[in-house]
Amino acid sequence: MAGAKRKPTKLGKDRRRKHHHWRVTVYYGDGEAFARVYIDLERARRFAEREKKSPVVERTRITRIS
Repeated sequence: MAGAKRKPTKLGKDRRRKHHHWRVTVYYGDGEAFARVYIDLERARRFAEREKKSPVVERTRITRIS
């Protein structure tokens, strides 16, 4: 049976995820946090850089969530 093909699994038919999701978390000086989810890493990076320019933002973090 060297040429026999395996039976396809259901995992190969899973079409739910076509891209990764990226969460941008913005931390403010007063301890508050705000998060936004993007499917494009470049847009997430641009949003984080834009938010860093604000004087009330302490830091930003980009995390892949899927």
